[in-house]
Amino acid sequence: MNIAFIPVRGGSKSIPLKNIKPINGKPLVYWTASAASRANSIDKVVIATDSEEIKNTVLSFNLEKLIVYDRDPKNASDTASTESVILEYIEKSGLSQEDLFFLIQATSPMLSSEHIDRMYEKFKNSDCDSMFSAVREKQFHWIEKAGRVEPINYDYANRPRRQDFQGILAENGACYINSVRNILKDKCRLSGKISAFELPSYTAYEIDEPADWVIVEDLMKTITPEL
Repeated sequence: MNIAFIPVRGGSKSIPLKNIKPINGKPLVYWTASAASRANSIDKVVIATDSEEIKNTVLSFNLEKLIVYDRDPKNASDTASTESVILEYIEKSGLSQEDLFFLIQATSPMLSSEHIDRMYEKFKNSDCDSMFSAVREKQFHWIEKAGRVEPINYDYANRPRRQDFQGILAENGACYINSVRNILKDKCRLSGKISAFELPSYTAYEIDEPADWVIVEDLMKTITPEL
């Protein structure tokens, strides 16, 4: 079985109840929940929340495959890790160790069902143990060391042209795939041989702050003109 798991909590500080705040006419969490529900590769969509208001909103979507899991409030605090609620759900749900676990981030509303299915195809046809979605960055990155800076992804003395520069892959947080067995063993969303699935650059945007909301809402209209 392939399970899409979307953790959403009610305690967001920067944007209160942001996961059900409307963006382009739908609650934020609707977009990833809908994408996961429509993905051919997904058998079950689990929204894990500690909020009764979020739960009622999610249930009103009437999406095929979708269920709500009432997460323990201790795993929905400001300091709780995403892994804590993943492990809580796995340990309580009786999943098979052979099941595949797709961790999906509600704050990445531009993730589509096609992205999920294509990522799964790459995962299925590879020898990797886990995979994350990523975007390719072509900025030149530097790191500070003892009051100086050093390049970490290019040679400044032989500056490449942008079209010849491979760049680096950056996690966009939208989707991760791993087996239940690996997650229980390593207590982490990624483990073993790790691979990346490259998504379009616009999926790099995540909604964390109010300014992100404006950017993503406009981008969604550009990517999906019918909105």
